[in-house]
Amino acid sequence: MTGSNPAPGFASNPTHRVDIEASPRRVRIELEGRIIADTTRAQLLRESRHTPVYYIPRADVRADILTKTDHSTYCPYKGHASYYSIKIGNRVEENAIWSYETPYDECADIDGHMAFYWKKVDHWYEEDDEIFVHPRDPHKRVDAIASSRAVKVVLAGETVAESTNALFVFETGLPTRYYIPRADIRMDLLTRSVTVTRCPYKGVANYWTAKIGDQTFEDIVWSYEEPIAEQPKLRELLSFYNEKVDAIFVDGAETVKPALPAPRGPKKAS
Repeated sequence: MTGSNPAPGFASNPTHRVDIEASPRRVRIELEGRIIADTTRAQLLRESRHTPVYYIPRADVRADILTKTDHSTYCPYKGHASYYSIKIGNRVEENAIWSYETPYDECADIDGHMAFYWKKVDHWYEEDDEIFVHPRDPHKRVDAIASSRAVKVVLAGETVAESTNALFVFETGLPTRYYIPRADIRMDLLTRSVTVTRCPYKGVANYWTAKIGDQTFEDIVWSYEEPIAEQPKLRELLSFYNEKVDAIFVDGAETVKPALPAPRGPKKAS
């Protein structure tokens, strides 16, 4: 894109992507029991190394609850961002919203739009379904496919799971995960933990810690006991972190172990 205000970031990092597309979904945001944004004109921004973000037309955000602050940030791909706080009753969420009021040419579609920090509001909805963690990327696939291939999980030298009834989950950009029926897992080695996380594509994940001899492996297994409607086949199955067990074998062949992810907050399961 050419124009009078090009983004300097792309010149030094041409492989960086910022893709913006109009979303056909109705998006609503709730705080303190009130809808503070309601739009059918959201722009979905997908950027390299970032989760998707909804940008909502300023006209579809309640102006009476907003106060512009002195805070600002800069992005070499999008421009200078101004910030707004939200006040409803006695509740104030400082710098909860940002807006690129004069975005670079490559991001002109978010001109006049506002974005919200996910955790500074109470609920997000696409149409009438609540969504969690971040907007779902329409270009990302999550395929849960039943397989009769033999899967074996080895941890601390012990076979902790062995099944020919696993569900293979193929998710864009992530290692293959193997979801195994409880009947095929050494559940006597697992203890339910208090950890709970959410995935926008699958739902709420609960975790188990494995104890083998004197070794403890915290939160090494997870399960979507009540998956979202799009992933019913995951219900009650358990999956081990490929990268944290000794090995996972499929039809007798050891699978490639993915690299441990860099620490980045509470999100775990996939």
